[in-house]
Amino acid sequence: MGNSFGRVFKISTFGESHGKGLGVIIDGCPAGLPIDEDFIRQELQRRKPGQSKITTQRKEEDECQILSGVFEGKSTGTPIAIVIMNTDQKSKDYSHIADKYRPSHADFTYQEKYGIRDYRGGGRSSARETAARVAAGAVAKLMLKHFGIEINAYVSQAGHIKLEKPYQELDFSEIEKNIVRCPDPKKAEEMIEYIDLIRKNRDTVGGVVSCVAKNVPVGLGEPVFDRLHADLGKAMLSINAVKGFEYGSGFDGVSMKGSEHNDAFYQDGDRVRTKTNFSGGIQGGISNGEDIYFRVAFKPVATIMTDQESVNQAGESVTVSGKGRHDPCVVPRAVPIVEAMGALVLADFLLLNRLNKLEE
Repeated sequence: MGNSFGRVFKISTFGESHGKGLGVIIDGCPAGLPIDEDFIRQELQRRKPGQSKITTQRKEEDECQILSGVFEGKSTGTPIAIVIMNTDQKSKDYSHIADKYRPSHADFTYQEKYGIRDYRGGGRSSARETAARVAAGAVAKLMLKHFGIEINAYVSQAGHIKLEKPYQELDFSEIEKNIVRCPDPKKAEEMIEYIDLIRKNRDTVGGVVSCVAKNVPVGLGEPVFDRLHADLGKAMLSINAVKGFEYGSGFDGVSMKGSEHNDAFYQDGDRVRTKTNFSGGIQGGISNGEDIYFRVAFKPVATIMTDQESVNQAGESVTVSGKGRHDPCVVPRAVPIVEAMGALVLADFLLLNRLNKLEE
């Protein structure tokens, strides 16, 4: 019930923030794909907590174990099961909110929907669940690499500090060289200082993660309800704390005239290209071969280290005190999550596209 994603390249995740562990089952991965376990671990390291002063100090190494679906380093075509054990749970940090509803959390909605909730770190509603997605996304990335497709995400905004440069002017090799994952070193320093100041003030702040997929073939997307950008939107909006998604010109496009916004076609050797790319690489819900680029907006983390007014399950007014270990800003660790979900969508559509027509 809502724990699976994809149609051909399909994943199902399981586990809670303070349970024994988390995991994912990947069904539909073609046989014969080289599975680089070190790469999967590397991707998990990018998402793991406790990696810098501007992330949560929970210490999880996020070591993964592949239980099935891989033999002699290659996928077998059967379900791939990956588990990640929890090792640094501090459930006592949450005993004070066992019957209280934290502002802007899923406590109230989970309680009302199920009649029971795991209050330890939010249980299933915790962003810790995304570790399983990143593991699955790493396998999807390995498949995209087989087709020559690259996907890169980076932090383009933290609070009011915004990277104005278009992605074409950025060096993506700079993304992993700083703890905020912004490819502009000068702007990265500004973001780090600002997030650290917010942390010291016992507050939180939101931000934006931008993502670019290159070398995507023409033809990915299924009209009319399963358009490529619609599935990308669903994928991104399924990530914890996401409040907005836009691709191509996005909301800025509303102020342009059609004569300015239209992407004119031209012939480039044996390829049909567009002179501009306000469409974000997608037209009619189908990829057109240009770069696909989009932005994902994240809200400030809801847990703040100051007292807040709320109510408990009995409807009584209570004070909720912030405890535990939390990110002052989620976007540095959200970068690999955005990449993972983008890779899962593209991998699914790549396989789905093989069903559309007979080979010529």
